[in-house]
Parts: sequence; C-alpha cells; structure tokens
Amino acid sequence: MCADVIVAEDDEKQAELVRRYLEREGHAVRIVGDGLAALDAVRHKEPDLLVLDVMMPRADGLDVVRVLRAEARELPVLMLTARTTEDDLLLGLDLGADDYMTKPYSPRELMARVRTLLRRTRRPAEVAQDHVLRVGGLVVDPERHEVTVDGEPVECTRGEFRILAALAAGPDRVFSRQRLLEELHGFDRYISDRTVDVHVMNLRKKIEPAPRRPVRLLTVFGVGYKLTDPAKAARRG
Repeated sequence: MCADVIVAEDDEKQAELVRRYLEREGHAVRIVGDGLAALDAVRHKEPDLLVLDVMMPRADGLDVVRVLRAEARELPVLMLTARTTEDDLLLGLDLGADDYMTKPYSPRELMARVRTLLRRTRRPAEVAQDHVLRVGGLVVDPERHEVTVDGEPVECTRGEFRILAALAAGPDRVFSRQRLLEELHGFDRYISDRTVDVHVMNLRKKIEPAPRRPVRLLTVFGVGYKLTDPAKAARRG
C-alpha cells in the first residue's frame, strides 16, 4: 500500500527517522519543518496522510489541523505530541485529527498506526455504509460524508462522523464505549473512554435541540450510547 505522506516535524533527526521507516514500507515522503510549510505542501498536492508534530514554529500542529478542516480537507492526520495531558490530546481530536501519539514513541508502533489509518481511509465501504442512513429527521450519508438534521446541514469532524455513522447503522442498538473506540481508531488500548464522551458531547451540540436534554443521542448508563428517533420514542411512551 504505497502512499504519499507529508511529515511535518521541526526536529530534523526525528523527521529523518520517520522518513526512513515510512520509505522502508514503500511510501513517498515529503518533509517540512514548520506549520505554514505544512499547509503549503498540503495545498500544493494533498497527501494520503499527514504526520503532524504539535509543537512547531510559525504555526503549531493544532492550528494546522484547524485550518485544514476549515478548508474542508479530509486527509487523515496523525498527530505527534510531547504534551501528555488528556485535555491537550482530546483537543487535537476535537479539531479533527484522526489519531495521536505521545513522544517518545516506538517507530514500529508509529508504522502500525500509519497502516491502520491508510487502511481505514482506503477500504471499500462496508455494507452498512453503502446507503444513506436515516434515524427520524437525522440523515447520515457515508459516501458524501454529509449529515443533516431536519434538512439542515451539520458539520462533523471525522471522529464525530464515524461515531454517528456507526450509531445510525444500528438505531436503538446500544453501543459500548469500547465498540465506538474501535470505530474511531482500532487501537483501543491507547485511547481513553473519555475520547468517545467528548465526541458525543460535541455531537449533541450539533444534532440536539437541547444538548443538555438529549432526545436523539442517548446515554444508557453503565453501558454506552444509542441513537433513536425521538418521534417513535414519543409514540411508544
């Protein structure tokens, strides 16, 4: 699986190490040393994957992700960070990064994350994703990566979309946090349950009429979350 990869890393030795491992697996690699150069490189030729350090000169990695998602660019982003607090890591995911690794990291683990991200973004659509998903007034279109609520478009990050699509494919089915983590990353031992909770909180702000009193994306205490049609629930009640 040969891919075009941009590595945005201002530490030259670290960048060269990542390059060697990526090229060993057959990938074409472009190295840039700051955030603005990363944006220019993506705009010049959008890669299959961006490996992005958080702490960089001119523009940090968080700003780069923020700009790329504002430009509606859907390329997968793997963030590298020396910041170890959960809030810092969740902020990157909230902005639209697909995965993160904290420094120091194992190059072999990095390559495993790269393979997983490329496989997820290139794999054929699953059966549940081959058609538009509808749960009441909520519509999820996996092929177009679009969400609408009562006809109004809703902007979702890649992580939010993955969770919503999984829930919409099984309306009224309860999904555990562990199951939703697998939808997000596939490396469940590296990501905390709070990642799912943050995505759910943000989704409620976008799809619920009153986010603090959700009627669509419901918590099943002690188990996980489910997506339901509030009109059907009202008729049953």
